[in-house]
Amino acid sequence: MENNMMMNIGLTDELLRESARYPEWLVGRIASQSKGSYTVMTEQGEGAAEISGKLRYAASSMADYPVVGDFVMVDRPNNAADTAIIHRVLPRRTVLERKAAGTSQDVQVVATHMDIVFLCMALNRDFNLRRLERYLAVAWSSGATPVVVLTKSDLCEDLQSMVDAVADVAIGVDLIITSSVTEEGVQAVQRYTGAGITCVFIGSSGVGKSTLINRLIGTTVMETNATRQDDKGRHTTTRREMLLLPDGGVIIDTPGMRELGLEGADLSRSFADIDSLAGACKFSDCQHENEPKCAVREALQVGTLTAERLASYRKLKREARYEGMNAKQIETAKLDEMFGGVGGMKQAKKFIKAKQAKKYR
Repeated sequence: MENNMMMNIGLTDELLRESARYPEWLVGRIASQSKGSYTVMTEQGEGAAEISGKLRYAASSMADYPVVGDFVMVDRPNNAADTAIIHRVLPRRTVLERKAAGTSQDVQVVATHMDIVFLCMALNRDFNLRRLERYLAVAWSSGATPVVVLTKSDLCEDLQSMVDAVADVAIGVDLIITSSVTEEGVQAVQRYTGAGITCVFIGSSGVGKSTLINRLIGTTVMETNATRQDDKGRHTTTRREMLLLPDGGVIIDTPGMRELGLEGADLSRSFADIDSLAGACKFSDCQHENEPKCAVREALQVGTLTAERLASYRKLKREARYEGMNAKQIETAKLDEMFGGVGGMKQAKKFIKAKQAKKYR
């Protein structure tokens, strides 16, 4: 792999300058990961790699470990078959992340250094505007540009109404309609790809990400499965992986994610309509509950804003407010909101006692 090939897969001048600080190592990009092992692309080719003990020791959380898309500094192996050692992760330009599954507060970095985030949603029973709002909030927070890709248009009976519904929530976001049967939309997706550009695909299992990626690459590189009889998707992609496009640039495919816990959320962009309305409220700290001259509630009354969208906004706002807190901290924060902070501490204690008494009664 020549130097210009590294630029083709996303190495920027800024990253090149940063890598020059470590002349003893070679710059590479993480192409795939599986448990503790990695595949890295460098100017010398593609090979296996693992992280150094020093990097492992210095990592304060899982988010500090290399992930697919990262540019890293590695040892030059003596032989192409040798395992390279990853010594350093270069600064991340864009980061797509979510909260790790379960009760842990760990952050899971999904991909890095992407320019475009394709948010894939099928036009069948997978269609879910509230989930799309969540995806958009996370995508905007990543620093990359989100693009909504509606798949399986051949299965949709009322395409226009569903497209209109998506346009109402995906404000300022490009929208592409695709079909694996007719290959509609493939060329539209290709317009976002090219040399040096990294695109990442996210969406639920079975929405057709793998089929679309195969179309973009021009050959079958991703396994695909038929949708189940209940119209729910099957898991096909089991790991994050970076794939080269024939005309330049790369694609990062991700396993299906029906749930996407917020680690960061740019609600001002994903809910630009509500944010704009809030600016017209009489009070700058309006909570859009019972305050007079609330532009948000007025929009609800005239029907230019739906109750479902406002409820989704409030839910994501609460979730983003509590990010990074453990269960006890979340409980304390909620009590502060309910009883007015320190001044309402006596009320809070009474509330907790009553709650505990009811629990153990």
